[in-house]
Amino acid sequence: MERAGRLIGKLNFSPELADAETRVRAAWKLAAGKKIANHTRPTVLVRGSLIVEVEDYVWQKQLSTLRHFLIRNLAEALGEVLVTDLDFRPMPKRRMPQRSETARSPMEGIEDPVLEMNYRKSKKRQTA
Repeated sequence: MERAGRLIGKLNFSPELADAETRVRAAWKLAAGKKIANHTRPTVLVRGSLIVEVEDYVWQKQLSTLRHFLIRNLAEALGEVLVTDLDFRPMPKRRMPQRSETARSPMEGIEDPVLEMNYRKSKKRQTA
């Protein structure tokens, strides 16, 4: 059986689906493995060099020693050599938007009595 990455390259899909960068990013988890893929994120393919964001400098150093194995695994997963180099860049962990657990009233949390009084006056002016 052929891998999906190889088939996509051979079929005539729209340019967005058959784009080399999209195929490389999709094959990264298979080529790198589950553990490495959880700590990395492939971002962009520039002239054969895949830029991969890593969690910190320790991951950057460790993965740079595995560079040749990862390039070989990507070539096997894709069925062709699209990536000739890997560039690991440490990026800070991005925080996802958080939702409030409870709704709070607008005046809750205004500890300064003068600011609270000004807020109440401004609310009265808006309703009047």
